[in-house]
Amino acid sequence: MEQDNNNEDNIIDEQYLMSIMAGNPKKEVPVQNADPQKEKAVTKNKLKIKKSSDISYMEQFLTHHTMTKRGDKSIYIRPEYHERLSRIIQIIADDQIPLYAYLDNILAYHFEMFEKEITDDFNKKYRPIF
Repeated sequence: MEQDNNNEDNIIDEQYLMSIMAGNPKKEVPVQNADPQKEKAVTKNKLKIKKSSDISYMEQFLTHHTMTKRGDKSIYIRPEYHERLSRIIQIIADDQIPLYAYLDNILAYHFEMFEKEITDDFNKKYRPIF
């Protein structure tokens, strides 16, 4: 049940993302939060985003990668996500970066952005036996 609440809080505004990639970001509509703890988390995430906003999307995700080969692990993603990611790579990156490296860059950014939250949640659920 708690997982359902997290999914509602993490809704992605695809139109807004597309407008950013097109260079025409629309103005944000202020959202009123009744929960001050959530408001602090949102403010904290905005600060992290502002720090990385000096770097363009292409520079952050589509120009560099440290992986030299795909590896021997398989992952499964939704077909519509695969199509979107492939199109982003084809159009924005001119097919200069492989899909696995793009996903690696996205995951590295995700872990950097949410490291503290992930660690806190993990530590809350992990109880040592002794």
